[in-house]
Amino acid sequence: MRISPFFAAALAIFAVALASGLPTAAHADQLDDIISSGKLRCAIELDFPPNGARDKDNRPIGFDVDYCNDLAKALGVQAEIVDTPDPDRIPAIISGRADVGIAVASDTLERAKTIAFSIPYFVFKTIVLAREDSGIKNPGDLKGHAVGGPAGAYETLALAGTVKGFNDPNGKMLTFQSQSDTFLALSQKQIDATYTTSTIATAIIQSGKYPGLKIVGDAPVDADYCAILVQRHEQGLLNYVNLFLNRQVRSGRYAELYKKWVGTEGGPTPDLTVAGVYR
Repeated sequence: MRISPFFAAALAIFAVALASGLPTAAHADQLDDIISSGKLRCAIELDFPPNGARDKDNRPIGFDVDYCNDLAKALGVQAEIVDTPDPDRIPAIISGRADVGIAVASDTLERAKTIAFSIPYFVFKTIVLAREDSGIKNPGDLKGHAVGGPAGAYETLALAGTVKGFNDPNGKMLTFQSQSDTFLALSQKQIDATYTTSTIATAIIQSGKYPGLKIVGDAPVDADYCAILVQRHEQGLLNYVNLFLNRQVRSGRYAELYKKWVGTEGGPTPDLTVAGVYR
């Protein structure tokens, strides 16, 4: 039987797909797997209030925890919170220990080489948090001081760039495993200041857990848009998450939870759009 060139080409493409492990029509994607399992595992930073924390009974709470519960409800499954430190957010998704990462992950181009990002679900303003006895009264006073932050975090990378720009041999840049470790180092005078978000700085100061800290001004950093993480090849799950986030905004749920966990004393709920890009 003579095979048409079109059919032969189709067979060749199918053979390549099988050999390379690419998904075929018979491949059940992760969205199907989550629904079938009846469980959605969310990687969340539980040392990053008000997005993720624990209450007095050690139960997970926060904006990101509520978003995980909302996404699970939309899928018709149960939510499972996976406590995930900052450096482990992407590895947790890639290794399959969690299905999605709702963990205030900045949507950087470098990270996008290994992980897929949803549309933004949260946005931060970065500030400088310092000890009251450090002598730092504004962001320009960081020169010559020991500073630091959690390894790999958006704010830490920005702080490292600031320190490098000072070109001061007396300055020191340190990195830590988590936000908690950073605040502990700050309170113990291992460092004098850190870059962090305005939301977490306010929550930390109000908690009284690390006394003697103060916000000394805005860091010279662009707005930090954060996205939900999924495995890079799981387009079906990514599409669902993007629609979920769209509906959270349209329904007013985003504004409701922002007011609940962050408050709106400093102004209205932040817009998640970028002019000319997200609409």
